[in-house]
Amino acid sequence: MATKHIEDKLKLLPGLPGCYIMKDLNSKIIYVGKAKNLKNRVRSYFKSAHIGKTAKLVSEIRDFETIITSTDKEAFLLEITLIQRHEPYYNIRLKKGTGYPYIKITSERDPQLKIVSQIKRDGGSYFGPYPNVYAAEETIQLLQKVYPLRRCNGYQKRPCLYYHMGQCLGACFKDVPQEKYQKQIKKIKSFLNGNVGRIKRTLEIKMGEAAEKLEFERAAELRDQIHYVEVTVERQKIISNDNTPRDLFNFYMDKGWISIQIFFIRQARLIKREKRLFPCIDTPEEELESFILQFYNQKNRVLPKEVFVPSGIERGVLSEILNRSVKTPQRGAKRNLLLLARQNAKLILDEKFRLLELDDRKTSGAMEEITKALHLPAGHRIEAFDHSHLQGADPVSAMVCFIDGRPEKDQYRKYKLKTVSHADEAASTREVIRRRYVRLLKEKAQLPDLILMDGGIVQVEAVIDVLQNELSLAIPVAGMVKDEHHKTAALMNSNFQKVTLDPKSEGFYLLQRIQDEVHRFAITFHRKSHSRNSLSSRLDLIPGVGPKSRTKLLRKFGSMKKITEAPINEIQSLGISKKVAQMIKLSFN
Repeated sequence: MATKHIEDKLKLLPGLPGCYIMKDLNSKIIYVGKAKNLKNRVRSYFKSAHIGKTAKLVSEIRDFETIITSTDKEAFLLEITLIQRHEPYYNIRLKKGTGYPYIKITSERDPQLKIVSQIKRDGGSYFGPYPNVYAAEETIQLLQKVYPLRRCNGYQKRPCLYYHMGQCLGACFKDVPQEKYQKQIKKIKSFLNGNVGRIKRTLEIKMGEAAEKLEFERAAELRDQIHYVEVTVERQKIISNDNTPRDLFNFYMDKGWISIQIFFIRQARLIKREKRLFPCIDTPEEELESFILQFYNQKNRVLPKEVFVPSGIERGVLSEILNRSVKTPQRGAKRNLLLLARQNAKLILDEKFRLLELDDRKTSGAMEEITKALHLPAGHRIEAFDHSHLQGADPVSAMVCFIDGRPEKDQYRKYKLKTVSHADEAASTREVIRRRYVRLLKEKAQLPDLILMDGGIVQVEAVIDVLQNELSLAIPVAGMVKDEHHKTAALMNSNFQKVTLDPKSEGFYLLQRIQDEVHRFAITFHRKSHSRNSLSSRLDLIPGVGPKSRTKLLRKFGSMKKITEAPINEIQSLGISKKVAQMIKLSFN
C-alpha cells in the first residue's frame, strides 16, 4: 500500500523516458531503474501485485525520484552510472574484472607476445579471453615457435638464446625491419582469429623437410606442434562458417529469479561460458540489457565484433552504446546456439533453486530476526567492530561487514589506532567510528542498516555519541552481549536493555557468527601488528641498523624466525654490510 506522499508524487509523473530512484526509510537508494515511460513504469510498482524480491523491494520503498532524459540511450547510460555510483541493494551488481587471461601483441618498436590479465588502452592488440592460463601459454608457445617476434629483453650486442632456437627475430643484436614484424603479426592475428589451416600446412611442410634431412628430433617437435593444433582447435566443434569474434547472451526466468548465460565464441568455436543468477526486479529483458552494459563496462573486458541477444532486447540502443553490431539470429546454427544458451540457463536455475531457497531462509531470514528483535525496519547491511591489544600495547580495531547474513570479506577493514596508546574502550570506539563514517560520508558510500559492537554499555554509548553529536547520523546501534563463559548470549539495544534471541534460531546463529568473525579478525590483525612492532624494536637495538635497513628487513623477512634462518649473504643482498649482517644474526641467535 503506497503512502499518501508516494500517491501524491505518482500523480505528477511525466510520460517521458528517464530513470527512477527508489529510496527506503533512511533515504538510502535501494533500486535504480530506467523506463521509456516513467509514469507507467513507476506506477506499476504500487498499483500491481508482486511476488518474491519485487514485493520485498516495494515494501521498503518510502520515496522515489525521477530523472528525465531526452532519449532511451541517455536513460540506459544514466542507469548504469547511477548503479555504479550508489550500488543499490536490489540492482544486479557485478564483480570487477574477469579473472581470465588474454594474449597481447605489444605496440613497441620490437613487439612481443605476452599473456596478460589487465586490458589497457596502450595500443596493443588483445585476443581472448582464454579459459585458463595453461591454454593461453600453450597457444603462445606455439606462435613463438612458428611466427617469432621478440623474446629477449632488447638490444644487447649479441644474439640471444631464443634467436639461435629460431624463436626471436634478432632485436637483441640488429635492427629488424618493421615490415618483417608486420608480416609475422598478420599471420599471428589470422591464427588467433581462427584461421588455423595455414599454420598447420606450414608445420607439415617443415616436418617433411626435417625428415628428409634426417633431423628426426626436429621432425618430432613439429609433429607435436601439429598435434597441439588438432587437439586444441580443430577437434572443437565449429559453430559458424566465419571467424568473427562473438559474445552470446540469453536468459531464463522463473519465480522472480533470472539465470543468464554468456557464450564466448572465438576462432569459430565456443571457447568459454559464464553464468549468473540474480533476483529479478524489472522485466527479464530490461535486466539483461542492464547486465550487458555493466558487463562490458567492467575492467578487462574486450568487446567482440558482434553480440547476439534474444528477441525483445533493445538492439538498436545497445548497438549505439557499445559501438558494436547487436543481432538476434533467426535461423541456422547461430539460432540453435542461442536456444542452447537458454536451455543451459534453465538447467542452472532448476539445479540451484532449492539450495537458493534454503540459503535465503538461513541468511535473509536471520537478518530479519535480528532487526525485528531490535524493533528496527528491515535492513540488509550490518557492520560490526571489535578492539584488540596486549596489556594496552599496540591497540588496533577491526570491522567486518555482513550483507543479508553473508560475510562480505572484501569490505572488511583494519584500523591502527592513532589517538589511543593504552587500553581505553571508549576512546578506541570513538576513534574507529569517527574514522569509518567520516570516510563513508566523504565518499558518499553506502551506510550500514545496523552497527554491532563487541562490547558493553561503554562502547555502545561511545558509538551513539559520535554518530549523533558529531556526524548527525541516525544509524541504529546494538551491543553483542556475552555470558560468563565468554559465549554469545544476547543483544543490547540503544536503550541499554537486554534483547534475547532463541538460541536455536537462525538469527542467534548469525549473531554468534558475526561476533566470532569480528573477534577473529581483530585478534589476527593485532598479532601481526604486534609481531612487526616487536621485531622493529629488536632491530632498533642492533648497532648499525638504521631506519632504512630496518624497513628493508621488515619488508623482506617480516619475522624474527625468518631472519634467524636466512643466510648472511641474503641479508647482505639488501645493501647491508657483512659486519652488520653478522651482528643481526648474532643478536637474533
